[in-house]
Amino acid sequence: MPIYFRSTPAKEPFVFESIGNHWPQERVARPDGYPLYHYLQTESGQGRFEIQGKSYTLREGQGILIAPFVSHSYANESREWYTSFATISGSLAGSIGGLLNHRPLILTDREQGTAISRIISESIRQFEHTPPDTNQLSVCCYRFLMHFAGGAAAGNFSDAPLYQMYVAPVIKEIETSFHSRLTVQDLSRKVYVTPQYLSRLFGRFLGCSTYEYLTIYRLNKAKELLISHPHLDIQDIAGLVGFDNPSHFIAMFKKHAGITPLEFRTLYKSRE
Repeated sequence: MPIYFRSTPAKEPFVFESIGNHWPQERVARPDGYPLYHYLQTESGQGRFEIQGKSYTLREGQGILIAPFVSHSYANESREWYTSFATISGSLAGSIGGLLNHRPLILTDREQGTAISRIISESIRQFEHTPPDTNQLSVCCYRFLMHFAGGAAAGNFSDAPLYQMYVAPVIKEIETSFHSRLTVQDLSRKVYVTPQYLSRLFGRFLGCSTYEYLTIYRLNKAKELLISHPHLDIQDIAGLVGFDNPSHFIAMFKKHAGITPLEFRTLYKSRE
């Protein structure tokens, strides 16, 4: 049951403050919440969360991300409950709330859990090296956060026909065509409604307009490119994520991230 804690100052934008897996989970009660974003996922068995007056059962592969200082408790429902977990900090930790649309909790299903488990396992392998590659760990942490960004994982909308009929197809179109000259008008035509009605549905289910969702999704993809392709020009990245005007891209990036694309990339450069 490995568990690791960060042992150096958090100079990277996002870092794992703690991380572990194969953990025999015991009962935890936090009336004042936890000071960092905290993720817990069931590996085997099942447990029950009590949070904001609601109960959630975490079965195998399912997980929950909880915002800082949100009161919660959890305990095993099966005889044994094994979990994996991670807590997040970093120099840009204050921006995580905006990245996740300020949701107090996010539930993940088994499919998402499989991908998140791989990142946790990969990060633990990094911690096993002495010293660990802090830059690579920060990249892993950013990839981890991207599984919760944008709102698609905010809940289970299977019982909401309007979401399934209009919002879900548009999200899929954004995910596959964000790099093209895609507009809100194009997206609304895909599902045969007006742009205004589509944005009202996005606001109802995801807490943002269609344009905001499209923009944030493009900016998140830009962040991935800034990290994974350090030699790509900023103007090229702007084009690859659907921005015709590099100046507009830089302005929108700074508005949402608080720093320019170049400054964001510099934060991720390996330290000398």
